[in-house]
Amino acid sequence: MMGGIGWGMGLGSSLWMIGGLILVIALVVLLVRGLSGPAGADRGGSRPQATALESLRERFARGEITEAEFEQAKKALGYA
Repeated sequence: MMGGIGWGMGLGSSLWMIGGLILVIALVVLLVRGLSGPAGADRGGSRPQATALESLRERFARGEITEAEFEQAKKALGYA
């Protein structure tokens, strides 16, 4: 009785094939993520990410926040 839906190999073999396929897909995804670098990384590589204080200074310089807000945020970040 070889007819049917692939049951000739046995259920265990089918499950091993499915598990192997999932493993291969997971490895490919991890490899692609590893080669592309961390999420949100600057691809130009010219400048590391700005620190919180640098970002705060830039916002103050652009007039996005007042001096009082700048000082309050600086204290909250531990740059008192």
